[in-house]
Amino acid sequence: MLARRLWVLGALLPVLAMLTALGLAGQLFRYDLERSLDRALLAQAAIESVSLFDGPGQKVHLHMAVSPLLEQVRPFAPHGYLYGPDGALVVRYPQGPAGVDAGKERLVPGEPGGEPRLLTQVDLNGERWREVRVNVRSPHGERYALRLSASLGQVDGSVGTYYRMALSLAAVLGLALLAVQTALARKLARRLADITRHLGQLREGDFSRAPVEDRERDEIGQLRAVLAEATERLRGARETQERLIAGAAHELRTPLTLMRTSMDLALRRERTPEELRASMLDSRREVDRLAVLAGNLLDLAVAGRGGWDRKRGDLSQLLSQAVEGARAEAERRGQMIRVDAPGLAEASFDAGGLRQAVDNLLSNALKFSPEGGEIHVRLVREGGRYQVRVADLGPGIPPAEREVVFEPFHRVLGDVHTSGTGLGLAIVREVAEQHGGRAYVASEPRAAGAEVVIEIPVAMRAVS
Repeated sequence: MLARRLWVLGALLPVLAMLTALGLAGQLFRYDLERSLDRALLAQAAIESVSLFDGPGQKVHLHMAVSPLLEQVRPFAPHGYLYGPDGALVVRYPQGPAGVDAGKERLVPGEPGGEPRLLTQVDLNGERWREVRVNVRSPHGERYALRLSASLGQVDGSVGTYYRMALSLAAVLGLALLAVQTALARKLARRLADITRHLGQLREGDFSRAPVEDRERDEIGQLRAVLAEATERLRGARETQERLIAGAAHELRTPLTLMRTSMDLALRRERTPEELRASMLDSRREVDRLAVLAGNLLDLAVAGRGGWDRKRGDLSQLLSQAVEGARAEAERRGQMIRVDAPGLAEASFDAGGLRQAVDNLLSNALKFSPEGGEIHVRLVREGGRYQVRVADLGPGIPPAEREVVFEPFHRVLGDVHTSGTGLGLAIVREVAEQHGGRAYVASEPRAAGAEVVIEIPVAMRAVS
């Protein structure tokens, strides 16, 4: 189909357009040649009209018979005929039968003084002739008819030669265009076939291979580059999904195993009410842990889907509300929260999603800061973006883990802090990206602790 379209659009239509243009040019060429012949015949007729009676004794004669012909007329081998008052042929040039009137020897003159008449005649052999007729009056008052005719065979021959050459060139150009379009169609078909095969692999769930290399810089090359990028993202998304599933399975297995062990121990022998109560309390704590994990998984799924209701709002107010909500826990832990925010910071954001992300940062800061430590929360504007920066005085985050810390179920400190699910920062990153921003760990050196940043644009923009 691609080859046929290229043949039609890249070869057939251009050749047809060229043939049409050459045909019009041929008609203009014929018209110009015939007009040149007409002008030459009229010029010769004018010369003959004024010199018909300038011979000795005012004897009638044709000037072309005794003097050189007009340069424009000579190539067409003109013929001249002069008819007397009674219509009889008086003078002919050249001698002998010639022209379209070889069998007609009478032409009655009309009234002199009129415009010359130009006619096209066809002789018995099918040859076309162009002629001009002029009525003149002799010095004695007699009327004569002058007819000059020239064959259009040379014009037809020249136009025929033009058409043969034009058609030959058109045929050569058409074949060249057909060959070029065929080669181009095969090349494009091969490149598109590579992309089609790759899309088939993606449909089957195979994200392991990139599309075939394409060094062209055209639209298909750009499509291949976009497809390669999409494949890489799909592969990363699958790997992330597999890690998430594996992490979730591991996190779910631990409390379930503890609950089963506690129940098995309770059922192995008779227990006192106090022992049963302790076993039930252990199971309840594991159930609470499962509920928190399920809630965090749901929050992460919601954050990934996006589609929130982003509206203009005051980030300073949202940040103040989040800090006030965390003060009770901070006082219980003997910690202090300090806030630096401008009076008004308008931006487009989803209040619920962004509040959850800030709450997660505050929760981590409270968890890892020592007793009596200070948590510093700042709202900073840099260019067209706002930065929510939460810094603590905890053990900090090693540089090698500042990227992976945002992956689900990743814990920097291993099993030291087991109360969390490892999903808090993953939710923070999803919320930031859904707002068109990003989340990262600040790289500035600190004496102690870590500073995590949520960065979102001031103006709302579409997020893919």
